[in-house]
Amino acid sequence: MKIITALFLLTGSVTANAQPRLITTAMVTTKTTIISPENDEQQMPTNTSGPGGEEIRMIRFGGDGETKTTTWLKNDLTKTFSESEMGRTTVIRDNAKKITTTIMEMMGRKTGFYATDEEQAAMRKQMDSMMRSRSQGNNTFFSNTPPSWRFEYLEDSKKLAGYACKKSLLIGTRSDGRSDTTVVWYCPDFKLQGLPSTGGSAGGFGGFNQVSGIDGMENLNGFPMQYERNMRNGRKMTVLVSKLDIDKEITDKEFEIPKDITVKPIKEMQNGGGPGFQIRIAGQ
Repeated sequence: MKIITALFLLTGSVTANAQPRLITTAMVTTKTTIISPENDEQQMPTNTSGPGGEEIRMIRFGGDGETKTTTWLKNDLTKTFSESEMGRTTVIRDNAKKITTTIMEMMGRKTGFYATDEEQAAMRKQMDSMMRSRSQGNNTFFSNTPPSWRFEYLEDSKKLAGYACKKSLLIGTRSDGRSDTTVVWYCPDFKLQGLPSTGGSAGGFGGFNQVSGIDGMENLNGFPMQYERNMRNGRKMTVLVSKLDIDKEITDKEFEIPKDITVKPIKEMQNGGGPGFQIRIAGQ
């Protein structure tokens, strides 16, 4: 009897620690909602002129409102189409070649550019340097040291988009000791290859926030179906997967760049390349 009991307990332990299967083909529909406090002043897009006469469009990504995204996954390729009041954005990611292509439709104009992982790392370094300079000028603390993440798994459960999900807490600890907690509802049965999560600021606002680095979701024991995250200035972001099809047949044509759009290197966009057009990103 003791031997049988021991074998039963061992089997139960293996089942509980079973790893989620890796999905390589899927189509995901996600809704991201950001709400600001009543006293928060929203910064609207503004246009100014650069030193060379180029048009500079200052845009605050991550403002109030709702963003709907659809993400396609096929092996090393992902494509995310986002639509909000600010415009439409398509982000195509090739994980094998480590290249991200972004196509933006804003204020009646289409713009396309691509960046390698090395270039995005350089952009991240530049943004960190800029934030550090601003924080010193305002006598505030800024550190480019990434936070550490850990998960606490709870017993709560519910169904989302037809999938049985469990609750977890994603706790991030920053270099100054501050802690942030994100409530995550996830499906423990599977993960999506090269796609830790959908929606949010990275998928919903042009892919620019992809340079900000990892956010802890890649270590989740499953795929996040819903999560709530606190942002700066008291804003709150809620991300919800409304539809997930892991049996969807997706063709390579889905990841092709439209022929009516000229896609340029990110360096040309940063340097004001193109006919009088340049984009700069206002901080969140």
